[in-house]
Amino acid sequence: MAIPPQVFPPRKRRPSAGAFIPPKFSDQRLLQSLFLLSQEISSLKPLQFLLRRNSLSIIRKTKILAILFEELLKKPILVLSPTLLCFEEMYLVLQRIKTLLEDCVNGSKMWLLMQSESIANNFHELTVELATLLDIFSVKEVEISEDVEELFLLLRKQCSQAKVFVDERDSSLRLDVLTMLDRIQKEIVPDNSKLAKIFDFLGLPNSLSCKEEIENLEDEVQNQKDEKAKSDMIALIGLVRYAKCVLFEPVTPGSDSKTKKLASDANIPADFRCPISLDLMRDPVVMATGQTYDRESIALWIESGHKTCPKTGQALVHTSLIPNQALKNLIAMWCRELKIPFETAGDNNRTNGVIKNKAALEATKMTASFLVNKMAASQSMEAVNGVIYELRTLAKSNSDSRACIAEAGAIPVLARYLGSDVCVGSLNLQVNAVTAMLNLSILEANKTKIMENGKALNGVIEVLRTGATWEAKGNAAATIFSLSCVHSHRKLLGRKTRVIKGLMDLAKSGPPGPKRDALVAILNLAGDREAARRLVEEGVVDMVKEMINVLPVEATAILEMVVKRGGIMAVAAAHNTIKKLGTLMREGSETARESAVATLVTICRKGGAEIVAELATIIGIERIIWELMGSGTMRARRKASSLLRIVRRWAAGLDGDFLEGHSTVATSSSSSSRVGQINAQRAMHRLENVLDLRLIQLCNMAGFNKINGAILILLLAMAMSQPAHARLLGGSLLHDVDAIQQGPDLASSGGNDVSEGEEVNRYRPLLLNLLPKGSPLPPSGPSKRTNNVVN
Repeated sequence: MAIPPQVFPPRKRRPSAGAFIPPKFSDQRLLQSLFLLSQEISSLKPLQFLLRRNSLSIIRKTKILAILFEELLKKPILVLSPTLLCFEEMYLVLQRIKTLLEDCVNGSKMWLLMQSESIANNFHELTVELATLLDIFSVKEVEISEDVEELFLLLRKQCSQAKVFVDERDSSLRLDVLTMLDRIQKEIVPDNSKLAKIFDFLGLPNSLSCKEEIENLEDEVQNQKDEKAKSDMIALIGLVRYAKCVLFEPVTPGSDSKTKKLASDANIPADFRCPISLDLMRDPVVMATGQTYDRESIALWIESGHKTCPKTGQALVHTSLIPNQALKNLIAMWCRELKIPFETAGDNNRTNGVIKNKAALEATKMTASFLVNKMAASQSMEAVNGVIYELRTLAKSNSDSRACIAEAGAIPVLARYLGSDVCVGSLNLQVNAVTAMLNLSILEANKTKIMENGKALNGVIEVLRTGATWEAKGNAAATIFSLSCVHSHRKLLGRKTRVIKGLMDLAKSGPPGPKRDALVAILNLAGDREAARRLVEEGVVDMVKEMINVLPVEATAILEMVVKRGGIMAVAAAHNTIKKLGTLMREGSETARESAVATLVTICRKGGAEIVAELATIIGIERIIWELMGSGTMRARRKASSLLRIVRRWAAGLDGDFLEGHSTVATSSSSSSRVGQINAQRAMHRLENVLDLRLIQLCNMAGFNKINGAILILLLAMAMSQPAHARLLGGSLLHDVDAIQQGPDLASSGGNDVSEGEEVNRYRPLLLNLLPKGSPLPPSGPSKRTNNVVN
């Protein structure tokens, strides 16, 4: 959500440090490498607008070197040590020349203009180094033709006589840009004709080229360590954004689903998801407890007054957030491989961050005002669509842009284009309008403005219910999620039936991306008790139960939140919910297992003995919990430990030690029968868990059944002179047999759960061998007795 439908653009990559280490090649291999490298540089095109003469000169010099190396490769020669050292150093110089040219071609033109004098000096320094190496190289030691020798001598002379060259036109243009930035800082609107002249000279003739220029400048901001340089580049970004909107017609990309890929449609690795929003982390940060969250989500958590870690529950020693740059790089690489846009909250702020630039802020205000006025005055839907797309893009850039757009009055104007009737014939218009609203809602102040503007809020809800495309509906759901991050807004939205039904319908029938947006919004709304009640009435429990296998993390989180907000009866009544969570805890992904065990802990604590009894019927549940305690995440291990403690206390009859709420067992005339059934289940659970699973496997291989395996363990304990263990085990077995014998009878008297009686009857023949001699035989099936436990 909040991600534009466009392919992640390629970024330039600087060479590694290893590129500037002298190569350890053989003589012939070194010559071949020099020839290929010089040919590669010769094939590069010179810069077209800035530093053209500098780049053209050094490319021509490299072409002559390529001729020299080609001549040397024609016949084997004996290269002496001084010449070999010269060639190695020349290889490094050529590598640096290539890197400089590629950076100039692929980088920002505006920044190239600002650094034109410095880069001209770089070209000159490389030429001087080349001249030094050519002086060292003795052409008499090698056999080359006269023509090549003359070219070599000419090259050496030109390099030695070279001087720094700075084009006066470049200097003049640089001064014009600095003057324009100074005037913008003084709130003077730039002259469009002068602005057009500058951009024409730089080779930025349209909206697309300006977009690429902005991306290149943002990359440069990341590469710079000097705060002054960062501030200057932020000002340039503001200028280019303004010119892009004022000088050129916007380019609105299509919404063909075949050409786009959103993060919500991808299978996001567990480590890349924020534990709070469950979305792909855009700006991962580490807090005091060592847990990693997305900056936007954890900042909102802290601003809401929380003083604990959301994942571990530990008290925070401090609230400082440390960027997790390593994880961010991994996420960026993953997004690049899958062609997923990686525009982030961190990236959005990277152009300003803690740095405030007056010129950039004023340029943003001018841009926002221009776009809003143009949107209000435009008559054609095509023109409006282009302007709204520009606003959508600008609102995504940073917090200052969001504030400026809202202050310019964009929200009520955008609300006009949310209705399906207005967007007939232009489906992209509705998508762009609701996405622009979504991007604006990221800013806290804008959330309130949207909620207070009835037309805007109703427009978002209408898109959620009747949007023309799934993308529009998904972004409307994401907007609801964003707005509901404020507690008062969550209460208001949770009381709107249209919001609840719209999210439920989208979650049931939408494709994976919008479905997930709806579930995350539902999770947020479920944090309010009244909204949780409405969600339960609409059938949210049954819905998410069916989605546990599709979107396990979101589904289990919703179940947990519903239980916390008083929906335990609905969860308890839903058929097979507990077993599905148990299966997920065994077979799901790491994040899904963590979410499942956390949900089960909450449900068991709130639900009472019946819920735990249902969980205990899952075959091998304790072994599943043990495995999670050994291999899960830190939170999963902690929750698994709590769940194991709950199950064991339930098995020991200590219900009150773990229950937070009331048991779901009804206090009716049949409650005593249910107590008997639960006691029987406890006995069966203890009987199964007192056996070592590995010994059971050996018994099965030898043809023994479970009860014979239990006898074998008992005999082993006695044979190993461990009477205490033998007595404990034997007593436990006999006690459990007695309880299990009574389970079916009591179940029968209740008349509601014959399946449990049948389950115990499966074990009855196997248990008879353990009864003391002379004991009366239990009935072969469910009896009509209603007596209590026989001592």
